[in-house]
Order: sequence, then structure tokens, then C-alpha cells
Amino acid sequence: MTHSFARRCSFAWFIGAVLCAGIDAAPSAAQLYNPSSVPAGNEISDTLTDKDIPTGEGGFARDYKVKLESNDQVAIDLTSEEFDAIVKLIASDGSTVAENDDGPDGSTNSLLFARITETGDYIIRVRAFGETGSGKFKLKVTRLRPI
Repeated sequence: MTHSFARRCSFAWFIGAVLCAGIDAAPSAAQLYNPSSVPAGNEISDTLTDKDIPTGEGGFARDYKVKLESNDQVAIDLTSEEFDAIVKLIASDGSTVAENDDGPDGSTNSLLFARITETGDYIIRVRAFGETGSGKFKLKVTRLRPI
């Protein structure tokens, strides 16, 4: 006996999942968005690949979560010899705090400075300029202190 799609499937629009006749079409736990935390040393060596987050502009991005405090001043340094690096700092509400494409040294590396106004979890997004950039990179987060 054949059942229509509507009778065999239930839609969970609020999470974007479709459950069909015992087949779970929702993303597995491994596929859910869960950015890595910036480690205690505040430095990361990683690789941007086509398995990372699609940007919607043809390229891919990799996100890292960092806890920042109100009045923190941070420098976020992203370097790569394999792609034109862009770094973006995103607040917990999804708004862009700051973004940088090319560093002050004229290279295609990125150096971003930001003053934090609200304590919370922030996302540092690493991506390549253009559609096909990928490769190894280094990311460093420095909390700047007054002299």
C-alpha cells in the first residue's frame, strides 16, 4: 500500500527537519553547528576546506567560539600562505562586530582590532576571499592591555 509523502512524513519546520516513516532526515549530531572554542593559549593552527561551512558566496568558512568580556580590547590575527584570509568577529546576536580582509602590512593576511562592549560568547569566522580559497592557516587572539 502506497502512502502519500504528506501522510508518511511529519514536518518540523521550526528546526528545518523532515521525519519520514522511520527515516530521520534531520541532521545528525555530528552535522549540527558546533564551533570549536579558542584554546587557552589563544592560538590555532588549522585547515580551511570544502567540508567547512558554505558561505553562500561560493567559498567556505570555519568558526571558533571565544568568551570576551565588556571593555576587552582584542587583536585577531589570521595568517595563511595558501589563501587570501578574511577574519570576522560576530556577536552572539549574529551582528558583525568587525571584519578585516587585508592586514596593514599590505599582505593578504588579516588583522582585526575590536573593543568589546558586552560580555558574552563571540564567533571568530575564518574564510577565504573569493570562491575557491582553502588551506592551512594560523589564528591568534590577543587581549590587549593598557600600558
